[in-house]
Amino acid sequence: MILPEATLFPQSLLPLYIFEPRYRQMLADVLATHRMFVVVMQRLYTTREMPLPVGGLGLVRAAVTHPDGTSHLILQGLSRVRICETVRYKPYRIQRIEPFPSEPAPAEVLKPLLQQVQHLVRKQIQTNLALNGTPFWFSNGESTPLGPCSEVTARQLLEFVSRLHDPECVADLVGATLVRDPCMRQLLLGTANVAQRLEILAGILREQLAQGPGKKG
Repeated sequence: MILPEATLFPQSLLPLYIFEPRYRQMLADVLATHRMFVVVMQRLYTTREMPLPVGGLGLVRAAVTHPDGTSHLILQGLSRVRICETVRYKPYRIQRIEPFPSEPAPAEVLKPLLQQVQHLVRKQIQTNLALNGTPFWFSNGESTPLGPCSEVTARQLLEFVSRLHDPECVADLVGATLVRDPCMRQLLLGTANVAQRLEILAGILREQLAQGPGKKG
């Protein structure tokens, strides 16, 4: 599924509303087999559906199909994947994919970067507790926010991130939750090296703090 401004990080949740006939068929086929499909962002400044090189493989955790044939579902990110050649275009697009594994870095490099990101997350939540909220995506590429999360939810996120010791998990959770600009989210998704990912994320969070609440980068 190619969507403008959509990114699916590992372990993150993406709510979707499916109503286009091609995606209804895709969902039916997915639910009858492995329950997985890829979400990838569309290339900028193109009218055709052209995917960017890296997307997120997701598992359908829950799906509700309505009498009119439309569906609401929750997709859980499993892993990054590289988008390869197109195998089929109709009734829905099928492309070959391959794993896009993360590149590890030494612990002595990752630890200070992790602490830096955790500190910036604390500052961002403390200065802007009304977060943007998870976007709700429609199968034609339109989206609407679910609404800002509550102060309680923001503090729970802060506590959870503070307790995490896995730099990759922190980078993906914070990238999916707090990064406003879709292009910056895609940059994080497509950065294999975990240390570089944390460095980029720290820079994004600093920029968001400098801009103030509610503005995209």
